[in-house]
Amino acid sequence: MSWEQQGYQQQGYGYGYGDGNGQGYGGNEQPQYAQPQYVQPQYVQPTYPQQAYSQQTHPQQTHPQQQYVDYGQPVAVEEAAEEKPPPKPAGRDRYFDTLRAVALIRVVTYHTFGWAWCGMVFPSMGIMFGLAGTLMAKSLERPAPKVVRSRLRRLLPPFWFWGFFVVLAMLIHDWMPHWEIVYWIVPFGDPPGNQWGVQAWEILWYLRTYLWFVLLSPLLLKVFRLAPVPVLVLSLAPILVLNFVWSGPEGRLGNEMWDFSTYLFCWVLGFAHRDGVLQRMKPALVVVLSFAAIGYGGWYAFSHQGEVGTYDLDEIPLAQAFWSAGFVMLLMWAKAYFAIDFAWLTRFRRLDRVVTVFNARAVTIYLWHEIALILAVPLIDQFWNVPAFEKYLPLESQWFMFGIGWVLIAVFVLACGWVEDVAARKKPKLLP
Repeated sequence: MSWEQQGYQQQGYGYGYGDGNGQGYGGNEQPQYAQPQYVQPQYVQPTYPQQAYSQQTHPQQTHPQQQYVDYGQPVAVEEAAEEKPPPKPAGRDRYFDTLRAVALIRVVTYHTFGWAWCGMVFPSMGIMFGLAGTLMAKSLERPAPKVVRSRLRRLLPPFWFWGFFVVLAMLIHDWMPHWEIVYWIVPFGDPPGNQWGVQAWEILWYLRTYLWFVLLSPLLLKVFRLAPVPVLVLSLAPILVLNFVWSGPEGRLGNEMWDFSTYLFCWVLGFAHRDGVLQRMKPALVVVLSFAAIGYGGWYAFSHQGEVGTYDLDEIPLAQAFWSAGFVMLLMWAKAYFAIDFAWLTRFRRLDRVVTVFNARAVTIYLWHEIALILAVPLIDQFWNVPAFEKYLPLESQWFMFGIGWVLIAVFVLACGWVEDVAARKKPKLLP
């Protein structure tokens, strides 16, 4: 879940000063200039009528940027420019922000109910990698080492804060780490843990994959810009090789290769969106290629569900790669081609506020949501001891657990979200 985006400064719902249409002065009106006031001369020589006429200035023939002279009293255009209020800065792109918020909601929903079809309705992980890729391409307009350090600084402190409690809980439950505990400092590989805490730490594959994408992005972006379309197409080759030719090594390295290859196309697709490659593509070609990828991914998932017992995309990497590729390509291309920005969202203040909080606390929500769902179970168990709760509340419903989970997520956002502010070198706040 790409959360760097919190500093994403792409034009969204913010407009220039004026009427909201980008006009500098409002509408299409032209700026009004003060007309010079002509003073009747005390003495006019009748024999030279053109002399007085030549002293007058014709505003119709004067360029708007020139100075108007009123008998030795200049009106400087520079002074008028200083009096104009500065244009309002461009706001965040609410289209991308909304996609990220919906992706986080879908992740929590999937981990609550376990519905296999969730990934097909909205492939959250592919979308988040695609959004992170386009943000990374924008950030790499600055020196690459500075960008990588910034990304690590934003990611690692929230991870360390969360990991302290998880590691401590596993140590209490008879876990003794070896040298592999270094992966709890920098997750280049899957951090170790015991079975007791697996539900909490198994989500860290996303942070590990994101970290490798960040480290390799300077090189990936250079290669992509040498031949954008071929590189974009070839980014699906690694997952095909792993699936049909060589399954990769065992252990951490093998897991990293599979996850990296599964979402490589989505990350590079973010580069393509940022560089305008998608916008230049013909609509018919994009639609055909996208639906072809979705069709192949769906066919492979359903035809191979017997191997894993489900058509869940998370269990079938090749299907996940192609389904996400087609889905995210349509979303990114539509954004670029139709200039979608979801500016209307700002008219709904509460909804806009929710989207803002989700994006500013994306890392916190992702890391703590599984713990919230874990704690929801014993909490609901205590509700059975209250006769009124037992009688009137749907304590056996997963929807009730889903609601309690979100209440606990909100508590974690308030209690732990400030770490993201510290990581971003901002003043800590309960809510952004």
